[in-house]
Amino acid sequence: MEVILLDNIGKLGGLGDQVTVKPGYGRNYLVPYGLAVPATKDNIAAFESQRAELEAQAADRKAEAEARAAQLSEIELSLVSKAGDEGKLFGSIGPRDLAEAIASAGIDIAKSEVRMPEGPIRHTGEYDIQLHLHAEVDTTVRVVVVAE
Repeated sequence: MEVILLDNIGKLGGLGDQVTVKPGYGRNYLVPYGLAVPATKDNIAAFESQRAELEAQAADRKAEAEARAAQLSEIELSLVSKAGDEGKLFGSIGPRDLAEAIASAGIDIAKSEVRMPEGPIRHTGEYDIQLHLHAEVDTTVRVVVVAE
């Protein structure tokens, strides 16, 4: 399936690229979420007429993500959780908990922007958590987990 990308998508392409994707990926994800349109003659002509506007919107989203990244690099979160004698938490701290903690610090973030490739936090200590704010903007937040 040929599609025209309306946004930068990691490992696939940038704004305006015409790429071939599997039909299910294009039909069930890219098109419904407004990330792409099918590459028909009418859509190609419509995209070319709106290209400058779409590029300006993409630049605004990237600038907003960079501003949020600058704010996030300045904060250090301290989370208090119940833990045993050896520092093992009763439960765990996941992306939703981290997103709520960052939101309480005054910066809006979605839980889908929190990247935890090693899984949830299960022990007390200091952790560097990756945040994926935009296709081209990543940042790190320092999180300190202390026992209650």
